Order: sequence, then C-alpha cells, then structure tokens
Amino acid sequence: MNTVSIIGAGLVVRPHGLDRLWAFRRKIDIPLTHVRGATVDPEARHERRGIRAPGLAFFGKYVGSFHRDGERTFWNVSGHGTAIVIELTDEHFARLILSVDPAGGVADLVDRINNSTSV
Repeated sequence: MNTVSIIGAGLVVRPHGLDRLWAFRRKIDIPLTHVRGATVDPEARHERRGIRAPGLAFFGKYVGSFHRDGERTFWNVSGHGTAIVIELTDEHFARLILSVDPAGGVADLVDRINNSTSV
C-alpha cells in the first residue's frame, strides 16, 4: 500500500511498511510538471509487468521496478486496495502503478493530480 499526496509543486509517493524495503525506495518525488495524468484502473494489477529489476513478485504482490518494451514502470500493487496508474514524462519511470487505500478518497486524489497537471 502507498500514500500518494501533492505537496507544493510535487507529487510524493510513500510506500508503507516492508514495501519500502522490497521497492528499494522510501519515497518517490515527482514534479507535477512531469505528471501527465492519473486514472483508477482496477485491471492494472493483471497487466503484464515485464522483467523485475530490482523488486519483488509473489502471490499477487508486485513491488519495485519492472522493464517491458523499453519502458520502466514502478509497481507497488497488492491484492487489496484500489489500483491507480500515474503516467509520467521526462522521469526515471514512465508510469507508477500503485495500490492505495480506497477509504483515502482515491477519486479525489486522481482529480487533484489531473487538475494540478493541467494548470
């Protein structure tokens, strides 16, 4: 699970618990000018991931960097939570695919990301 927030002019993703260890990241900071948009996508967790390097993949949990078709994607998805996909440009990752707490106002978060990037 992750906490995703907008702080100032940036998007901040913080993995929770052991996901920080498995992802080799405590947080990801991205300028909002590099965020193309975000969507809620419950089917994203079933998408082909590619080659894992570094990270973890077992029993429906995918955490870390995955490479496919020349594109690097950061995954932190588990069997529970709502999956969101954040599209990026000019960043280390082309996309972030994340599980977030559905009670945390996922639709509002996606709207805030999309509205912040269109300004």
